Amino acid sequence: MSSSPHMRSDETVTKIMRDVIIALVPAGVVGVYFFGPRALMHIIITVAACLVSEWAYNKITKKGYNTIGDLSAVVTGILLAYNLPVAAPLWIGIVGGAFAIIVVKQFFGGLGQNFMNPALAARAFLFSWAVIMTTWTAPHTVLPLFATPATDAIATATPLVALKAGNIPDAGLFNLFIGDVGGCIGETSALCLLIGGAYLVIRKVISVRIPLAYILTVAVLTFIFAKGNNNLEFMLSHVLSGGLMLGAIFMATDYATSPVTKKGQIIFGVGCGLLTVFIRYFGSYPEGVSYSILLMNACVWLIDTHTKPKAFGEGDKK
Repeated sequence: MSSSPHMRSDETVTKIMRDVIIALVPAGVVGVYFFGPRALMHIIITVAACLVSEWAYNKITKKGYNTIGDLSAVVTGILLAYNLPVAAPLWIGIVGGAFAIIVVKQFFGGLGQNFMNPALAARAFLFSWAVIMTTWTAPHTVLPLFATPATDAIATATPLVALKAGNIPDAGLFNLFIGDVGGCIGETSALCLLIGGAYLVIRKVISVRIPLAYILTVAVLTFIFAKGNNNLEFMLSHVLSGGLMLGAIFMATDYATSPVTKKGQIIFGVGCGLLTVFIRYFGSYPEGVSYSILLMNACVWLIDTHTKPKAFGEGDKK
């Protein structure tokens, strides 16, 4: 909680989560359009796994209250599903959903007490099955609804693989913008994610500070340190590729795991951008969004401590 003065608001957790779900719908619809009904099946199963895990934990620990209705578990389930490759086996969403809700959220005290974003932490955990989590499918590929497709039959490269090698992706900027490229279910369409982000800003659910600082940092660094001769296209390809938009708009802005001060939010966004570019350039994995946000989540207490406003009359010690 930020320092005083405090203001009363009619906003509730349920209203905020409902707005986030509405904002996530366009990216989900486009994901299902490009990756087929199996993408929708992943979303349904992962959301159900999160809801059941939430209910079961409360039941087993006899907490005696119902947190299903606040919709936070639904948001976690959608975000986790959006971070899954469509070809992944369906059980992966169940394992990830249970880990996100029980280990990352409830073990630390429940909603608002977790220090890491549950969906991102679960995604990092699911990289224990690295082959599954890095097997991408080209859009418009018809996959079976329930059976797990053979990896060598559907694997394709994502734009980030080309960028890491210093090449401009063949897909082109327009396809990157609308999402007609390989990648996770809900991360490919920058257009739809920006529409969702604009909705959240208009509804005052989030501010633009973290997403703007995050995306601008990635843009500036990839423009200055572009590989090849076309700095602008290289920069735009980085901004529109991978999970940058999804992470910057929907995950880095998580209330419980981001700074409360304005200056701290800008520092947080810049830190996420720096780490993302560092991992994309020097790491073995071409994406860096998930781990950059998780690392900055661990620094939130430090950022808040050094950016909180001083109380009236409080000065430096002499």
